[in-house]
Amino acid sequence: MTRENNPDLLDTIARLTGENEALRLALGTKVGPSMLPARGKGVAHPHQRSWGWTLLATALIVIGALLAPVATVASWAKVQLTNTESFVATYAPLANDPSVQAYVADQAVNVIQQNVDIPALTSDVFDGITALGTGPAATRALEALKAPAAQGIVSLVRSTVGTFVESDAFAQVWREALRLSHSQLIATLQNDPQAAMAVGSDGSVGIQLGPIIERVKVVLLERGLTFAAQIPAIDRTITVSQNSSLPTLQLFYGLALAAGAWLPWIALLFLGAGVAVARRKSLALVWAAVALGLGMVVVVAGIAIGRIVFIGSVSPSLIPSGMARTIFDAVTTAMSSTGLAVLLLAIVVAITAWAAGPFPVASRLRSFFQAGTTRLRQTAEQHGITTGRTGHWFYAQRTLIRAAIAVIAAAVVLFVRPLTTGLIVWTLVISVVVLAIVELVQRPVALVPWTGQDVDGHARAVPAVD
Repeated sequence: MTRENNPDLLDTIARLTGENEALRLALGTKVGPSMLPARGKGVAHPHQRSWGWTLLATALIVIGALLAPVATVASWAKVQLTNTESFVATYAPLANDPSVQAYVADQAVNVIQQNVDIPALTSDVFDGITALGTGPAATRALEALKAPAAQGIVSLVRSTVGTFVESDAFAQVWREALRLSHSQLIATLQNDPQAAMAVGSDGSVGIQLGPIIERVKVVLLERGLTFAAQIPAIDRTITVSQNSSLPTLQLFYGLALAAGAWLPWIALLFLGAGVAVARRKSLALVWAAVALGLGMVVVVAGIAIGRIVFIGSVSPSLIPSGMARTIFDAVTTAMSSTGLAVLLLAIVVAITAWAAGPFPVASRLRSFFQAGTTRLRQTAEQHGITTGRTGHWFYAQRTLIRAAIAVIAAAVVLFVRPLTTGLIVWTLVISVVVLAIVELVQRPVALVPWTGQDVDGHARAVPAVD
């Protein structure tokens, strides 16, 4: 009797294989050393010290969940303070924002007008012409042209400045200045008076106009406006925000820099330890993932609330609300993206832990999936498609292979930066596809009880199902 002319045998083999796997999983999760009789000591009590271990696991998971939001913020701060490319990528787009361009142009024009008396210069020019000996009618005409000429020059200056800040040259200057002045950020937080940005004792944050005015001065001279040569070196800082908590942030930025390197690992260590000491590790892993997800919800919600508070606290006389919104979004986008990515990761881990755990619905779903793969494998073998001994090897090493896939996926999430939602989604999709392929490739050793042989005719000493 062969497999090909006995389909009932194949059905029996598939059913017994599925039942054997389900029984093995059930016994593996319900029977342990603590439930077996101890030699000479009677039967151990399965619930002994259970509350102590449960409380310890709960405490560790709670501590890890509380550290997670702080670790996210500290990690973001560390990247911004130490990674020049990340710093430039965060702030360079501001040069192309219309609200930022308009604000910089207005402030630059105001500074030029305050340092160069354009109406007086225009008046001197016309007075010089009049002194050459113009007639009464010409003199009155020249007097009437003084104000329009001064306004025209101011308009030309404003147009020149606006064209410059909207050009690619300004964006390039902005980017190069960010790259060369990245060290100034640390100086700012240290309140170094030589920093390109300044933090006052009242929490005001400003950007120096000197470098921008110098470039505008060159552009004006190139366009023939020789009066620009009279623009002196500008030592003025324009305020871009004001918050009384900023001096406090200066005090703690060093701690954030140090904590960003190790606090995320500490949080993961507490969460992992909580799962490790728990009696029901599957359930503990689910709750650890849920707690981590709640921590990331706090981060994302905190950023949203902080955005509202920041924009509302900035005086419109200091900085337009549109620019305040742009600056806040530029600064917090990376942190918000990281929070959302970790939230997605926590949801994936919670669902995966539940699906792999000894929960009734999850067990039935796994049995359904195993029955489906068994049926698909059986259909393929009926058409001569089989993985042979390679499939046997995959089945024998299935636990090791699954663990390797999980470790590789975890390494991608832990070490690849920046951590994005797309990275997590693709890591999950690829991992699921690889696991499905492994499940299909593996070939369980199903035995025929009355012959002691497997479906390939090879002798086996111990049957898989009694």
